[in-house]
Amino acid sequence: MKSQRQFDDDRPLAELRRAVKRFGAVTALDGVDFAVQPGEVVALLGPNGAGKTTAVQLLLGLLRPSGGEVRLFDQDPRSTAARVRVGAMLQISKVPETLRVREHVHLISSYYPNPLPATEVMAAAGLVGLENRLFGKLSGGQRQRVLFALALCGDPHLLFLDEPSVGMDVESRRGLWSVIEGKAAEGRSVLLTTHHLEEADALADRIVLISRGRIVAEGTPAEIKARVAGRKVRCRTALTLEEAAALPGVRAARREGELTELFTTEADRAVRELLARDPGLSGLEVEGADLEEAFLTLTGADTKDEVAA
Repeated sequence: MKSQRQFDDDRPLAELRRAVKRFGAVTALDGVDFAVQPGEVVALLGPNGAGKTTAVQLLLGLLRPSGGEVRLFDQDPRSTAARVRVGAMLQISKVPETLRVREHVHLISSYYPNPLPATEVMAAAGLVGLENRLFGKLSGGQRQRVLFALALCGDPHLLFLDEPSVGMDVESRRGLWSVIEGKAAEGRSVLLTTHHLEEADALADRIVLISRGRIVAEGTPAEIKARVAGRKVRCRTALTLEEAAALPGVRAARREGELTELFTTEADRAVRELLARDPGLSGLEVEGADLEEAFLTLTGADTKDEVAA
């Protein structure tokens, strides 16, 4: 996805330098160094409350740092010159429900000096045929596509995408991925936050893992996964989640519907113990380490229906 085309020079398009952000007694970011380079897709990942949203809001100039420095195109993020070069799709975005899709696109486009043609925006976001629909009458996935379209309107050099594929079906998600890859190929940059780790694995040139306001790992998806030695065991078992999490070598366990997933450094031993304790076990699968295991291990994350060993 690395581009042959660059904007300005090789200086970062967005950068946090020893950034600190406090909300009263709570430190949301604690001395974070982070940058987005020209032509790259960066996935900023972390558990809920890790500091991802705060970092993005600092880079967009929506918050001011308590310490350190924030630069957007080597300028103050609040400057008009910097803001007209970015597009943002945020979970906090609120748009009027009584406007039609095309009206939203035309309105946002009018804020930029050199917007993309509306037809190009509609096509890129998969909105052809929905131009005259009221925003309030759209499904959740369709609304996400409109918000993505609005982020594209200004033909941005840097896209901020916060959970962009939430609520999208598989076809729409793949279409979104294709547009992101195309923007990177043009030399544009993308900062992506997502809970869909396969999305980060598929799209990102570089992954930055953040936990408790600090960066705990950074590198390509392959480099992040290589930092974790382990395997994933998946099965249907009568063991409780707590019993499964207590098996030898298991780092974490979680329930996915009827399936139990174990992340372990001793897969063979864990499987033997599973079979010994639950003769009725079925659907056993053992896979290599993936980005999800790396995420859980490096951030110490706990998710719903998950027990850390």
